[in-house]
Amino acid sequence: MNRVTVTRWWWLRHAPVTDAADTIVGQAEVDADCGDAAGMRALAARLPADAVVVASPLRRCRQTAAALRRPPVAIEPDLAEQCFGAWQGRRWADLSGDPAAGRFWRAPATTAPPDGESFARVVARVSAAIGRLDTAHAGAAIVAVAHAGTVRAALAHALGLTPGGALGFVIDPLSLTRIDRIGDGAAGSWRIGGVNLAPDIATAI
Repeated sequence: MNRVTVTRWWWLRHAPVTDAADTIVGQAEVDADCGDAAGMRALAARLPADAVVVASPLRRCRQTAAALRRPPVAIEPDLAEQCFGAWQGRRWADLSGDPAAGRFWRAPATTAPPDGESFARVVARVSAAIGRLDTAHAGAAIVAVAHAGTVRAALAHALGLTPGGALGFVIDPLSLTRIDRIGDGAAGSWRIGGVNLAPDIATAI
């Protein structure tokens, strides 16, 4: 009997962003606070030692991977956070009364901020990246250091959710989300091991 291929995904949101409370970060280049060296070592020890590590190109993800001493073998542009365009670097409170913000909040999954992209577009590009990486690393463990939006998009892809449905997931900094791809190609399926897991909980998943 043929053995079923299982590709194990460990989605890791980057470390907390420094001094960005209420700020729309998106694809802006900001620093991650990776100062808890002991905590980062403990997290690194809980990730599979044989994993293929990939990362978003944004600095906060590369900094997180470096702090974990798990340098990525590939930087994947399609794993970047949602682009918020003209709103990046501003505070949500500053957009009060902006007609574009009103339109955005009426349909946040399908409406793009000015000069930005919609979350539906994020789901499409993350899905494409997952397909490429699944093919390239079938049967491996993959650690993807990325963003809250990226992880929500991965869950939408795996569960067949609408973009709006996926926005309901909470994805905290340094949380792990476990998704397994079972089988290959169109005949394959997905298994969710856990979402927004604290690193110590994720060990056994």
